[in-house]
Amino acid sequence: MTPTPTPLWTPDARSKQQSRMKHFIDYLFVKKGLYLRHYDDLWHWSVANVDDFWEVIATYFEVKFHAPYRSVLERPRQGMIGTQWFTGATVNYAEHIFRNANHTYPALLYASERNRLRAMSWPELAKQVGALAEFLRQQGVGVGDRVVALLPNIPEAVVGFLATQSLGAVWSSCSPDFGTASVLDRFRQIAPTVLLIADGYTYNGKAIDKQDDLVQLQRGLPSLKATVWVPFLNNDATSPAGTTAWADVLDTPFAALTFEPVPFDSPLWILFSSGTTGKPKAITHSVGGCLLEHLKALALHQDVRPGERYFWYTTTGWMMWNFSLASMLVGATLVLYEGSPAYPDLSRLWLLAEQAQVNHFGGGAAYYLSCMRQGLRPTNTLAFKSLRTIGSTGSPLPPEGFRWIYENVKSDVWLISLSGGTDVCSGFVGGNPLDAVVAGEIQCRLLGCHVEAFDEDGQPVREALGEMMILEPMPSMPIYFWGDRSDNPAHNNERYRASYFEQNPNVWRHGDWIKITDRGTVIIYGRSDATLNRDGVRIGTAEIYSAVESLPEIADSLVVGIEHEDGAYQMPLFVALRDGQTLSDDLKTRIKQALRSQYSPRHVPDSIHQIAEVPYTISGKKMETPVKKILMGQQPDRVASPDTMRNPGSLKAFQAFEV
Repeated sequence: MTPTPTPLWTPDARSKQQSRMKHFIDYLFVKKGLYLRHYDDLWHWSVANVDDFWEVIATYFEVKFHAPYRSVLERPRQGMIGTQWFTGATVNYAEHIFRNANHTYPALLYASERNRLRAMSWPELAKQVGALAEFLRQQGVGVGDRVVALLPNIPEAVVGFLATQSLGAVWSSCSPDFGTASVLDRFRQIAPTVLLIADGYTYNGKAIDKQDDLVQLQRGLPSLKATVWVPFLNNDATSPAGTTAWADVLDTPFAALTFEPVPFDSPLWILFSSGTTGKPKAITHSVGGCLLEHLKALALHQDVRPGERYFWYTTTGWMMWNFSLASMLVGATLVLYEGSPAYPDLSRLWLLAEQAQVNHFGGGAAYYLSCMRQGLRPTNTLAFKSLRTIGSTGSPLPPEGFRWIYENVKSDVWLISLSGGTDVCSGFVGGNPLDAVVAGEIQCRLLGCHVEAFDEDGQPVREALGEMMILEPMPSMPIYFWGDRSDNPAHNNERYRASYFEQNPNVWRHGDWIKITDRGTVIIYGRSDATLNRDGVRIGTAEIYSAVESLPEIADSLVVGIEHEDGAYQMPLFVALRDGQTLSDDLKTRIKQALRSQYSPRHVPDSIHQIAEVPYTISGKKMETPVKKILMGQQPDRVASPDTMRNPGSLKAFQAFEV
């Protein structure tokens, strides 16, 4: 076993004893007679007995089944696709959120670039959800119908989801910063009955009007029976023709808020893949699967408790919006923010955390690294007395990002780095309140997630780079991709199979390079389709970025590996520099020295080039694969849709490089 690095944080005996994970372990001892001394023992039991584990999750969290289940797990004859969970059971996700309703603390806290922090009570939330649900019912919305939203991250979006789910209908949302064509690429696939759309949104202090999109969307979605107009920029404006004003919807009389039980595997929501290289995949998750997964993930792995305040910076177009809703499942107040995380400066979200007395703060790794590079020190002016956890996801958080948080935000906070995906609307690896936090490492494989790192021979390895594989089914895996089912067995679930099971129908290939240490922690090295291969040695791009971006002159970087037809391999590095800096020979030398000294000679690029900016998806991921395709001769408009990008013009610059 490799030596244990010095931890940045270690839970004390009291916090471990009070954690919901410890309570769950004690519950297993009482109810099942299981003596599980360490988290590793618990994890191994959970993946060796997946049916028992998920049944215990349902009983521990007192999931309300309106009809009982006949069996916990029914496996298909081959593979994972078609796995059935809790057959016969009926359930409602929204009902489990509202069972936490009370008068002691608010349901929602929300703020934006324009508006100060405000609260919505549980009675007010129930009133709005009931009114919208009745309006939807009057439009003919029922079990299985789709309701879609083009809304900012505001309470109306939460109301929209809860009302939709209360009827047993299916929710899907896009962020208003998506272009109209991008929205239609998604919503057209699922033939929605009702559209909720805002008049616009704000970003970096600017108001972006979306009224011109309305007619295009209505024409492009012929299945629509109604459109609800939600004012955000201008509360006094008259709603456009062909829409119903949000205020009128809220005036809809209703008798009581009710919840329609639906079969466990009924669709809850449809999330879309990024669509950078093709039509976005309409990933469909089940009501019961997400309910169980989210109860487990939020309560056990993030230790969220009733009455606490949970914030994650996100838009309605990222899976973290859906995931953060789950904090309400475990009794927390959900904190929303709409706008840029950097307006008027990068301290905005930290100020929100202080003002809202946030207990659980989350964001993308890119946000923390931006704060670090700008020399931000929130601890100088903010106390963060309520803050217990900081979450990070979206891309690997390097060791220096961990250290920045402990040195500049809060020294005794529990940093939860997690990784999963839209594919399961949760994580595969993440937090564990019983163990220490080590810089650059994710604490554990999550309960019920049989994660392994496979080498090139398809064998699980430790302390070595391998491809992330999931060996057992999970309830929150997609039930299908919308529009991907066919009566022809050869084509049924074709895109689903191609996405995860092309190599092996029995093993989910997620597409990340990881290392599982002898201590059970996990290190993410980046996407396997962007992984570098120098002389047969696989290198994660995260290692390159960690070393290069530690230099003060470097604002951002991107690296790819190019395989030529003659067998030659080239690894160019692209760097975006801070203002006033130039890519001198001296800087190139220091970049190479940093890579060589921190990692190995194989990490040193063949060439280094200056660019104005690194291309990013809207959700904040570096676009390594599209850049690689451009360098290999493809046109920018063929490798990525501009509507899926944060900075669409950035790709064209790569056409000028010859490698």
